[in-house]
This record gives sequence, structure tokens and C-alpha cells, in this order.
Amino acid sequence: MRREDPDLKRYRDLMTPPEHFDEGFTWTAFAGALFVGLLIMPGSLYMGLLAGGSVGQAGTWVTMILFIEVAKRAHKAMNRAEMFILFYMAATVVSSPFGGLLWNQYFVQSKAVIGQGMSDLFPKWYAPTDPVVLASRNFFQVAWLPAIGLVLFQLLISRLDNNIIGYGLFKLASDVERLPFPMAPIGAQGIMALAEDLEESTGKKPGWRWRVFSIGGAIGMLFGFLYMGLPTITKAFFNRPIQMFPIPFVDWTGRTFKILPAVATGLSFDLGALVLGTVLPFWAMIGSFAGLVITFIVNPILYHAHVLHSWIPGDSTVETTFKNTVDFYFSYGLGISLAIAVIGLLTTLRGVRESRRRKAEGQQVVTIPKERGDIPFPVVGLAYLFSVTCYITVSGYLIGWHKGVMIVLVLLAFVYTPLISYVTARLEGTVGQALAIPFVREASIILSGYKGLAVWFLPFPMNDYGVHTVFYRQAELTGTRFTSKWKAEALVVPFIIICSITFAQLIWSMDPIPSSSYPFAEMMWPLKAKTDVLMYSATSGGYSQFREAFRPIVIGIGLASGLSLFGILTLLQAPTLLMYGLVQGLNQMIPHTLVLQFCGALLARFYFERRMGFKQWRQYAPVLSAGYFCGAGLTTMLCIGIMFLSKSIIKLPY
Repeated sequence: MRREDPDLKRYRDLMTPPEHFDEGFTWTAFAGALFVGLLIMPGSLYMGLLAGGSVGQAGTWVTMILFIEVAKRAHKAMNRAEMFILFYMAATVVSSPFGGLLWNQYFVQSKAVIGQGMSDLFPKWYAPTDPVVLASRNFFQVAWLPAIGLVLFQLLISRLDNNIIGYGLFKLASDVERLPFPMAPIGAQGIMALAEDLEESTGKKPGWRWRVFSIGGAIGMLFGFLYMGLPTITKAFFNRPIQMFPIPFVDWTGRTFKILPAVATGLSFDLGALVLGTVLPFWAMIGSFAGLVITFIVNPILYHAHVLHSWIPGDSTVETTFKNTVDFYFSYGLGISLAIAVIGLLTTLRGVRESRRRKAEGQQVVTIPKERGDIPFPVVGLAYLFSVTCYITVSGYLIGWHKGVMIVLVLLAFVYTPLISYVTARLEGTVGQALAIPFVREASIILSGYKGLAVWFLPFPMNDYGVHTVFYRQAELTGTRFTSKWKAEALVVPFIIICSITFAQLIWSMDPIPSSSYPFAEMMWPLKAKTDVLMYSATSGGYSQFREAFRPIVIGIGLASGLSLFGILTLLQAPTLLMYGLVQGLNQMIPHTLVLQFCGALLARFYFERRMGFKQWRQYAPVLSAGYFCGAGLTTMLCIGIMFLSKSIIKLPY
């Protein structure tokens, strides 16, 4: 039996859950959600059309800080669970599910679609194609009801299965396998920093978290101004951006191809990647960097062996990555994912057997407080069966029960989705990263044999529920009952529906989208339309690049190499985090931000941990990181707001 990994145990013990769990859903938290829905949501939707950005996390932190200041002046106490649910609700309400209809109305009447003769191929449940209906710029019509109904269906079902199935995966990863979830303390410690600030104002003992959070915020505000704010403001006032750092990165692929053919090279100058590297587990970063170095060696070999045959000298990072993915890494990545899944399943079974053995011997392995808000595990399975049944039934009805599509739907629902969700849950639990396999949906559609456009817009039962496990770990660390989240969902979702459709309609009625009023949409949407039309043409017959990328032999190579690597490292008693990081790094990670993250990990390991000790630094790092990203987001929001004001000024001719 493999010994317990001491590195995993140290990360697990950095922040332990409290013995008492509180109810976090209150009317104060709901008031915060109303604030975000009425003020932040329309701003986020408008910003996406105008500049391509989103208020996102910064808007959530603005809401938190505002309500903390109001609570101070009202001498009102807010417990950590209440603040955590406020944070969650604020982040949830920022999303605008009906914002996608703005793209739909444009796409069906775009020049790219008309040029390919696809105007009459769109199903009515995607968007109406009648020019008279589209010219009225009004969602509140009978012709739009099928599209609105499909959005409502996807929103309601996704909220149900994301919450319940994400909880079930958390139970497996945290309670059974005892994974550390190294990224979970970032959000949890940030909330606790704000809670300590509130407690300090009410006369309670001050803590260190708020001071560290403030230091990170100051650093984030300064660098955020230099990195994103300066180009934004100079663009607004001088019509020409001035950049101190290349955004998003400097691309060296076109210069290094003679030494490293078929290898994407470059460097990001985003300080956030360095800060994030100080938080990520050291051995996980060592593994990822080692995997990256291996791909630097293997890719030239594969190129000269004519495996990476699509790459040509002079290709950029994006072109190199895309071509390598189609030629090799799409199928190889599937094999690597299968290897991680197999190891994960074996580890889970071993953990279950060990838990039963200790329980039979009278030892309690995991103590779960009754007030945490757990639900019976069979409910998770029933919820998943209900959601996939709904997805398959609705999709089958919309597609006319096409045999090939139905087979794909079943395979995605009962093979791919459980597999990718569990793999991601383990990766989130071990290295704090999600697994993304490109082109799976596209390949599935092409392999289904369907001819037409409707299949591209179906509500596929293809989800990665593993990303939701981090929230439950954060809720556990802050002492928040899980039932608080589910209560918040029940009340917030109807509010999201009303706000989203209302503000989408309001913005569309102001001006056509895209138009000169929305520069980003006017510039970028036609390019996206051309790309989508090219992809959708794959189901009209002829050659398909996605079909070429699926190679069972390469999948088998990826599976065998992943399992072999795990076996060798297990025999060597290597750290668990090193194994997962190395296997993930073999899946052609882009080096631009990974190099900075690796430098951050070295800085944390050989400087901060030596000066402060492992436990103290690992408690400080998440708070500092949360403060940094909050500060950078706030500065960026302020600068974008200034740009909005400058664009709204009406220039008179005299």
C-alpha cells in the first residue's frame, strides 16, 4: 500500500474547516445579489459588446467591499458564511444567459452566413430568420419564444446538475480521497480577510489576513494600472494605446523555429501568473514544467518524423498549437485523460476499501459534521439521471431522433461527461487546475454523420462538473452550510432570468448589434462568424479537419504512456502532485504563462518558505493572491469606466 503523501497532508492541513457551520443565506446576501443584478449585470453585458471585457471577479469584490463598508457604518455583524454566500451570489448574478441571443440574432443575418447560403438552414429554436422580425429588435415576440425557451431549459437544468453533481464529486475527492484542493483557500482566505476587517471595526481582535489582503491589493492596483489601465486610458485620450508590457504575451515562435521546430515559445509579462505560481503546489509546478520541457524535446522529433506535418516555419503560437493539436495532441490528450481517469478510479476504490477497513476496526477516518448540510449520495445519481434524460430527450426531439446523434448523446452523457468530470475533480483537488480537451464536441458532431446546422446548437449532455468541487471546499473552509448555496440558487435564478432578458432587450433596442456604438462587436463578431461558418460547414460533406484529428492508435499511446509514467513514479515513491503535474504537462501546455508560474513556485519554495516557514507562507500566499487579483481588477474596471465616459462624449463641430 502506498504511503500517505506528506506533501498532500501539509496542503490539506493549511486551513482546516471549523467545527461549527452557519447558515449563509440571509436577506442581506440577497440584497447584494439585487445590487449586482441591477447595476453590475448590465455593465458587464455592455462592456462585452463595447470592449470585449467583463467586470467578472472585480465586480464581485466591489460588491463585497461595498457591503462590508455599509455593515460597518450600520454596526451590523455579518458572519463568514453570510459573506461567502454573498460572494457566491454576486458572482452568479454577473452572468447573463440571455446575452447569447444578441449573438444569435446577428449570426443568422451575417454576411458570412449569407455568403455560404446557410440563411435558411437555421432551426427556429436557435433564432428567427425572418428579416421583419429581426429588424424590429425585440425579443418579446412569438417568433423568439422557441429560442428563449431553449435558453431557459439549459439554464434551469445546468443549475440543478452543476450544484448536485458538483457536490457528489466533492464528496469523492475530499471526503474519500482527502485531496488538498490547493486553490480553494484563495477565495476562502479572501473572504476571511474581509470578515476580519469587519470584526476589527466592531471591536474584535484584529487579524493578519486583512493586512496581507491590503498589501496584495495595493500591488495589484499598481501593476493592473501599468499592464491594463495605461493602454486603456491612452487609447481613450490619444486614440493610440501605450503599452509598457506586451498584451497578452510576446510571441517568439517565429524566431525560434530553426532550433525548436513545431514548438510554441514566448513569454507573458502578467505579474498575476507569478503571484499564482507562489500559491500553486511546488511539486505540481515542477511536474508541469518538466512535462513542458519534454514536449520541447519531443515536438521537433515528431516534426522530423512527419507526425506534426501541418506545422510550417513562421507559424505563430496560436497556429502552432492548433496544428499540433490536430496532428497529434488531440488524440494523445484523450489518452492522457483516460490514464488520469483510470488512476483516479483505482485510487478511489483503494480509498473506499481503506475507509471500510478502518471503520471495521473502529477507526473513524473522516468526521463530517451533521450540520454541514450533506445530502444522501443516491440523490446525486438520481439528479444526474434526471438531467441527462432531459438533455437527451430534448435534443432528440429537436434533431428528429437522428440515430447517429442519439448514439453520440448517449456516449457523451454516460462516458465522456463522467470521465472528464472526475478527472477534473481530481486535478482540482491535487494541482488546482481543470482539464480542457479541445474539439471533443466538434469531433462528436462530425462523427455522428448528421448533415445540416441544427446539430451544432443542441443542448448536449456534455459538461465538466468537476470545476464546481472547489466551491464546496471553500464553503467547508468558511463554515458555510451547503444548503445555503442551494437556497440561494432557488431564489437567485428567477431573478437572473428576469434581469438578463430585460437588459439584453434594453441594450438591443438602443442600437443595432453590432454597430459603431459597440466597437468590439463591430470589429470581432464578423471574424467569429467566418470561423463558425467554416466549422459548421464540416457537416455539409467533404473533407473535415476534425475527423482527421481522431486517431485511436494515438489515443492508445497516450493511455499507455500515462499509465507507465504513473507506475514508474509510484515505484519511486514520487510526490503525488509531481505525478499529476507531469502527466498534465505532457499535453502540450503553452509556455508563456507556465514559465512565470514556475518562477513563482521557485520563489515561494526557496525564499518565502525558508524565511517564514512552510505553514505560515502557505497561509499568507492565498490571501496575498486574492488581494492582488482584487486590486488589479478594480484598477482595470476604473480605467475601462474612464474609457466609456470618453466614448460617450459627443464632439460638436464647433
